[in-house]
Amino acid sequence: MARNRRRRPVPAAGSSNWIKHFKADVMRKEGYTVDPANPDNVKFEVARRAGVPLRESDNGSLPTQAAGRVGGRIGGPMVREMIRVAQEQLIKQQNQ
Repeated sequence: MARNRRRRPVPAAGSSNWIKHFKADVMRKEGYTVDPANPDNVKFEVARRAGVPLRESDNGSLPTQAAGRVGGRIGGPMVREMIRVAQEQLIKQQNQ
């Protein structure tokens, strides 16, 4: 018997670019310096402030806990902002 599989939407062209700029906007609001030409590089400032020796090349020896300190400080605010935006959209839809 065949399984019903959930169909996942294919990301729109340019979505990775959008997420980099979204990350930059959120991190700017969090007080980090963001280079508009390289918005993804904010992770290095986050790592520096967290005391994590993140490098541009090989980070294979970086402990998971250290990587999590960087990712958590970026991902947490991004998720909170996405939830805030989604809630606003739901309220707007309900008021229409």
